Amino acid sequence: MPVRDDDSMATSDAVVLDGTGLHRLVEELGRRGYTVVGPTLRDNAIVLAELTSADDLPRGWGVDVAPGSYQLRRRDDSAVFGHSSGPQSWKQFLHRPRQKLWGCGADGVDAADGPEPRYALVGVHGCDLAGIGVLDRVLSGGAHPDGSYVGRRAPAFVIAVNCTEPGRLCFCASMDTGPACRSGYDLALTERLDGQEPSYLVETGSAAGADILAAVPHRAAGPAETESAAAQVAAAAHAMGRHMPETDLRRLLIEARESPHWEDVASRCLTCGNCTMVCPTCFCTSTTEVTDLTGEHAERWMEWASCFELDFTLVHEGPVRQSGPSRYRHWLTHKLSSWHDQFGSSGCVGCGRCIAWCPTGIDITEEMATFARLAGDPGDQG
Repeated sequence: MPVRDDDSMATSDAVVLDGTGLHRLVEELGRRGYTVVGPTLRDNAIVLAELTSADDLPRGWGVDVAPGSYQLRRRDDSAVFGHSSGPQSWKQFLHRPRQKLWGCGADGVDAADGPEPRYALVGVHGCDLAGIGVLDRVLSGGAHPDGSYVGRRAPAFVIAVNCTEPGRLCFCASMDTGPACRSGYDLALTERLDGQEPSYLVETGSAAGADILAAVPHRAAGPAETESAAAQVAAAAHAMGRHMPETDLRRLLIEARESPHWEDVASRCLTCGNCTMVCPTCFCTSTTEVTDLTGEHAERWMEWASCFELDFTLVHEGPVRQSGPSRYRHWLTHKLSSWHDQFGSSGCVGCGRCIAWCPTGIDITEEMATFARLAGDPGDQG
């Protein structure tokens, strides 16, 4: 990744943390000045928020998801990472939903917002880790990097979690982004539930990760533990609730540009933009200028925008994409097709959030399967 210089370090031998070790890990991150954020229980959902200790993690909670549906459920164990994607992605901490760029008044130009926290992200699943990697390429890998993004991303400490229990809407295996966390992390955990309390097989991915781990009590992992953890992650790849058609999605969407199926999708789409807000890789923004009531002070703010907004393509003659079908087609084609041309990868990581948080339950995998079927592509089978 472009903003770190230690991610190519070879993974060291795995070790094991128990529950106490996980608590000490979170404490050690706080002691070193990190603002620790991770999954926690709030407002009938598992959301990402600042953690005061490992006790804030959602112990014993899972989620049931379906198109247009998300519901908490009590697990019959004490897993803390046994849940699929919630309504938020880690994007919100690295690519702010709203940020002040500058202000100007009688006394001159104000600085932008103050110093950013140094984040430690705890519990990043493989799909979200891949999403951060996509944002790295988009926002910091080009000729004109986003300075505010780089400023938050470069010092961030990432504790990833290999997924052993995918949700009904997960399809990261189809997108080759999970369930295993491959790169871009400082530490990677695999939660194991063999005993009364979960334990965590830990792999290091950076020098910073090895340094933090050295300050936390742990023991060497036995061969049986390492093999069992690897088998659990491998099994998760075959337990995905969804999958994409096994075909060239980029080519499929190019050839489907004039398909009548876009009208069918649009008849169900509210163009609300929920899918872009929960997506871990959507990065579009707009800027606005505001003044106080006296007109003596002005500020410029940048905030997330959505290609589903009518004014997203506003030019002097009006919006370029005025219809619902054209806006949905743009989003899906950019995400799965033209993103390859711009950034060298797909813009979808298979987290399933856009399916869960669509008010009408539009399923991106079903829509792609329909396009494949209409094209007579055998890749839609299975």
